[in-house]
Amino acid sequence: MSTASSSTEAHAGRVAEAVRAAADVGALLSFRASGVRGRSRRLAYAGLATVLTLTVLAGWLPAYLPGGDRRTDVLSLLPSAMVGILVIAIVSAAASGGGRELVPRDQAVAYPVSTTTDHLGALLMAPLNIAWLLQAWTLLAAMAYVGGAYWGLVLTQLLTLLWLVTATALAQVVGWALEWVRRGPHGTWAARGLMVLAGLGGAYLVAADRLVPLLQKSPTLQVSIAALQGRTGVTPLYAKTFLVLLVVAAVAVVLGAVAASAVNRRPARDELRLETSTHQPRPHPGSDLVAMLRTDRVGIWRSVPLRRGLAVLAVMPGLVAIAGGLEWEMLPILPGLVASGGALLFGVNAWCLDGRGALWRDSLPVAPGLVFLSRVLVLVEVLLVASAATLVMASLRAGLPTVDELAAVTAAALVVVLQVVSASLRWSVRRPFGVDLRSARATPAPPLVMVGYSARLALSTTMVGLVFSLLVRLSWEWSVAVAVPFLLLSAWRLVRTANAWGVPEVRSRVVATVAA
Repeated sequence: MSTASSSTEAHAGRVAEAVRAAADVGALLSFRASGVRGRSRRLAYAGLATVLTLTVLAGWLPAYLPGGDRRTDVLSLLPSAMVGILVIAIVSAAASGGGRELVPRDQAVAYPVSTTTDHLGALLMAPLNIAWLLQAWTLLAAMAYVGGAYWGLVLTQLLTLLWLVTATALAQVVGWALEWVRRGPHGTWAARGLMVLAGLGGAYLVAADRLVPLLQKSPTLQVSIAALQGRTGVTPLYAKTFLVLLVVAAVAVVLGAVAASAVNRRPARDELRLETSTHQPRPHPGSDLVAMLRTDRVGIWRSVPLRRGLAVLAVMPGLVAIAGGLEWEMLPILPGLVASGGALLFGVNAWCLDGRGALWRDSLPVAPGLVFLSRVLVLVEVLLVASAATLVMASLRAGLPTVDELAAVTAAALVVVLQVVSASLRWSVRRPFGVDLRSARATPAPPLVMVGYSARLALSTTMVGLVFSLLVRLSWEWSVAVAVPFLLLSAWRLVRTANAWGVPEVRSRVVATVAA
């Protein structure tokens, strides 16, 4: 007699498994929350309250701003903004292998965490990202500004939030699907080929002036119209669009769980290839600093998630600059975006790159100041390389710069890179975390901490970029004169952090944390 499950039992088993996976998400969230105590717990509550407050304000206050012709301009950009949010969410999910981990991979080994739970956790963690939050706040503010102060604004923003949920769920499906391709036979080259085709397709649309007409025909146009009809109540178009988005979001969540399960059945080829590869020994370094630099560089360039993230950071802003036809007056903002993103990949917790090897490195007969200098130099060169790649791509559309423009952009890049490095290493010494960055979906710090870091970096680097955008119109001496105080301030902060790192008690705490 066959003991296989009948179709009814199998269906009931899948439903029960899905229910159990959803319940496990709550248990894992409680597990993570239990590790936050004392002052950290109060800061976490304050951070969540701040995010919710800013979300409400972004979706309400702009409705009272004076309008006029500007409302029409913003209205025409709403469909394109929605498409842009979807594209950026897809790129983020694809670069991180599907999303963020609710529980780190090495900690999840001891717990029966299903792939469905992992997928649902990734969806919940996606909004805890300053890039996602800024896009959401911008879209909510634009909807409120165009819609005006009506009681139906609640319905408008409800549909807007549903679009954000749908876009995030669709992005997770694409992220899991691309990770499934990566883990297949010849997956690395197949994934690269798909990304090259996507880039060439985008370049063709821009070169042929077909991008704007395509955006005007996108389904987001109907979503924008339906959302704005919420001012007068629930219209037939509003109800239809709401139901369609709800169904699409639900289907995307289910497909994402299926794709995550398929990914789990394939080995992580990139990570395994690096962990099992062999390398020929290089000539003996000429000094201790060269030896430290070699170790720090390979820790970054042989890391799969860091390589993917840096590639995306170097390429995406450049593609946006090419598509938007940015002039040199706006290019000083780009290095800040790239430097902030690169620091958030690993720089804000720079010592976690050593992992358990931190104990070995701390035992080497090398001066602590030399170890710190090596980490500074490597972080600076990585951020400068990524920023330079972005600026080179942007210059293809902007044309040849004048001396004044080149001086302003170069000064902005140097200032924001050193500013980001000084802040990142200060946080790395003051508040280290034990994180395994071998996973393509790992982050160097807990989600709420990352939100705080990214907000502070984004604010400071954007302000610096705006300052140098104004200096583009002046002679190059002004850019140099303004850059010098910024550089000296960042150097002073680095010296203070280096002195703190030189204290044995501080260094021991950092090493013990990242090696745990």
